[in-house]
Amino acid sequence: MAASVSLVEVVNRFIESDAVILPVFNTAAARIQQEMAKSEPNIQVIEKIITADQALSTQVLKIANSSFYRGLAEIGTVRAAIMRLGIKEIEKVVVLAASRQHFKSADDTINLLMKKLWQHAVGCAYGTVWLARRHSYGVDQSQAFFAGLFHDVGKLLILVIIEQIKRRNKALKITDALLLEAMDRLHAREGAKLLGQWNMPGYFCMIARDHHQPEADDKNILLLLVRMANLVCHKLGIGLTADPNLMLPATLEASLLNLSEIDLAELEIVLEDTAVLSS
Repeated sequence: MAASVSLVEVVNRFIESDAVILPVFNTAAARIQQEMAKSEPNIQVIEKIITADQALSTQVLKIANSSFYRGLAEIGTVRAAIMRLGIKEIEKVVVLAASRQHFKSADDTINLLMKKLWQHAVGCAYGTVWLARRHSYGVDQSQAFFAGLFHDVGKLLILVIIEQIKRRNKALKITDALLLEAMDRLHAREGAKLLGQWNMPGYFCMIARDHHQPEADDKNILLLLVRMANLVCHKLGIGLTADPNLMLPATLEASLLNLSEIDLAELEIVLEDTAVLSS
């Protein structure tokens, strides 16, 4: 990489060249979301979709048997998982399991960053759901989950792109600082575009694009919930950065959502528990 050309510019040029191989949203997860969108989802159809994908069904059972979800008895079948957790929770588990495959790389440096990104995505997903349940915000819990899970998908995409660039130029040396800068500067724009290509609803694209905007839209509760979960994750070091001195009750998001210190302290405990889901 020439000294006069920044990594951000290299990534931008690679994107513009149409050489990028984009991550593909899991077909089984998409079919389950389509089934869940129906007025009366069919449990047998959902079970059939999951069991037809051996890798997916294995991951679903692993998550369902994690300490985050586990009941008194171990779950041994997909049907038992559906019966125990319910179809709305199974939808979350399926998308979680299907998304995990994207956060892996043969490049050691990129793989470590992807692992941290995955932990952040999981933490934000469950943190946003917990906040949506905490008060009567009128936000659908599935929307809250997926908004939290996908808000930083642009960072994943930037890492995927950089991995592809490095594969073409094996002599290329990129520091962690340059990787983080490229993700920070490009992830909002590229994340929104990727979600659009995955045919995700427009509000998910908007959240990916706008979750770092300095002004907070007090009427967009879903965006505020994601931003709040994101801040708590940053305080706890769940993700690429940590800010242990962050005063959560003093944030604009906490004020607009009318969250108390007790609310936020309990959310921190919940997010620490999600670590078992991202392992």
